[in-house]
Amino acid sequence: MDSLQNHLLIAMPSLEDPFFKRTVTYVCEHDENGAMGLIINQPIGLKADDLLRQMKLQASDFVLPKEANPEVMVGGPVATERGFVLHSYDKDAIQFKSSLALSDRIMITTSRDVLESIGQQHCPESYIIALGYAGWEKGQLEQELADNSWLTIPADPSLLFDVDIDERWSEATKRLGIDPAQLSSQVGHS
Repeated sequence: MDSLQNHLLIAMPSLEDPFFKRTVTYVCEHDENGAMGLIINQPIGLKADDLLRQMKLQASDFVLPKEANPEVMVGGPVATERGFVLHSYDKDAIQFKSSLALSDRIMITTSRDVLESIGQQHCPESYIIALGYAGWEKGQLEQELADNSWLTIPADPSLLFDVDIDERWSEATKRLGIDPAQLSSQVGHS
């Protein structure tokens, strides 16, 4: 199977795991050893500025403008205390200590300095903050795909950063040319 890095996994209605119900997951890494991704449409119930204050990265009166203050996402059930910032590829992002280009338009950063930049001049233009990640062992994701648990599409930064959280699953499905209402929870193989 080809790598699904820089693709989105769209949960099928037949996916029984309640944690992944109607999720869209950005695949950061996929190779012969397994896969790692971040769920991009499951909010924790915490805004970015709240997280920054809790981490003591900003003063208690710090408030980001609405357009720069996204919901923090549940990135997945693994290592939920670990933070990830999925962000647009920006020239200034090269300054971060731990950044990895995932495509020519998307990067991931795991170092604290990216969070310190939020609300500042060198902040990435678009970003998603996630706590935890989704992980698959060798062959596990391939089996889930064979079991019809996921649909896949190439990642599009506009879907990641510009579509409302509540609309990401249906919009990702529509971009495949599928009406979400027509998806069945029945699984079939010929």
